[in-house]
Amino acid sequence: MIASVGVGGLALAVAACGGTDTVQPAGNAAPAESSAPQAGATQSSAPQGGGTALAKTADIPVGGGTIFKDQKIVVTQPTEGDFKAFSATCTHQGCTVGSVEGDAIVCPCHGSQFAIADGSVKNGPAERPLPAQQITVEGDQIMLG
Repeated sequence: MIASVGVGGLALAVAACGGTDTVQPAGNAAPAESSAPQAGATQSSAPQGGGTALAKTADIPVGGGTIFKDQKIVVTQPTEGDFKAFSATCTHQGCTVGSVEGDAIVCPCHGSQFAIADGSVKNGPAERPLPAQQITVEGDQIMLG
């Protein structure tokens, strides 16, 4: 399944070295109750127009995530209502991550895996976590920036 949003791209100064064009949101974890905003995402009840619309909250699976290749960002929802965003550029050699499989963001180039909850390295060869990106949740919209 390819998931891409045709809005303005996020400029990153890191060149990607390749990868797959397939984006696979994944995860069937049981929802957990959470009503507090989490680090990396702020929430409000109505759109305020502070950034670029990236996706609807319903588009991001609980216990998984979605990669937005044009913006070079991956948005995850580790638990219900807890949205996180990370750079989609692998910290190993700059490839674009290719999928979200269960609780891992996976780079197709050399097999590095990163946790959907905090971007930390679950499996190398990458040694550094994926950098967090700023998103906000406004109503049912996830906004970049």
